[in-house]
Amino acid sequence: MYVKMFIDRSAKRLQTGTDRNKKGILNGSFTVLKGENMMIQEENLERLTRKAMRGNCDAFGQLIHSFQDYLYRMAFIYLKNEDAALDVVQECILHAYEAIGDFKEPAYFKTWITRILINCANTYRKKNSKVVLYETIPEREEKREISAEERMDLQDALDRLPEDYRTAVILKYYNDMKVSEIASVMKLPEGTVKSLLFRARAVLKSDLEEDYGYGQ
Repeated sequence: MYVKMFIDRSAKRLQTGTDRNKKGILNGSFTVLKGENMMIQEENLERLTRKAMRGNCDAFGQLIHSFQDYLYRMAFIYLKNEDAALDVVQECILHAYEAIGDFKEPAYFKTWITRILINCANTYRKKNSKVVLYETIPEREEKREISAEERMDLQDALDRLPEDYRTAVILKYYNDMKVSEIASVMKLPEGTVKSLLFRARAVLKSDLEEDYGYGQ
C-alpha cells in the first residue's frame, strides 16, 4: 500500500521531466500494485532481474512490488517517520532504476537494492537530522510483548549507535539476515560483521535497563 503513495509522488516529481523511461517504470510499478502480493521464487527473481537489466520496465516493477514492504520497513526503522521513509524508498527506486543497467549479479538483487536503500537512508538522516520525528515502528511479531515505552527506548538507543553498528543490527535483528548476507550488503568481511554485532550488543546492553532484556 505504501508503494502507491511514493509512486504518486515520483510521478508528480517527473511530470516536468522528459525521461519517458522513468515515467514508464513508475506507471509500470503502479500497474503491478493492483495485483496480489507476489512471492518471487529465486529462479524467477533472477529471471526478472535479468529482464530489468535489459531495460524491461514491467520486470523492474514486479521486482519493486515484491520488495516494497521490505524496503519500506527498512527505511522506517532508520528514520522513524512515514513521510521520510516513503521519500527514501522513492529515492531508492529511482537510483536503482537508473543503475540497474550496470548491475552485474542478478542473483543478488536484494543485496544490491538493500545497499542502495541504506545509502539513501543515511544520506537523508545526515541532511534532515533535525526534522525526523518519532513514530511507532510497524508491528512485527516479537518473542515477547514489549511496551511502547520499551520500544521507544530501544529505538532511541539504536539511533545513538555508530552508523555501521546500527546498520548491522537492523539487518540482523529487524530483517533476519545471515552474517554472510550482511557482509555482502555492507561490503565487509564476515569477521568484521560479527565484531560489529558483538560491540553493538554490548553498547545496547549498557544503554538499556537490565529488565528490558535487550542486548541478550
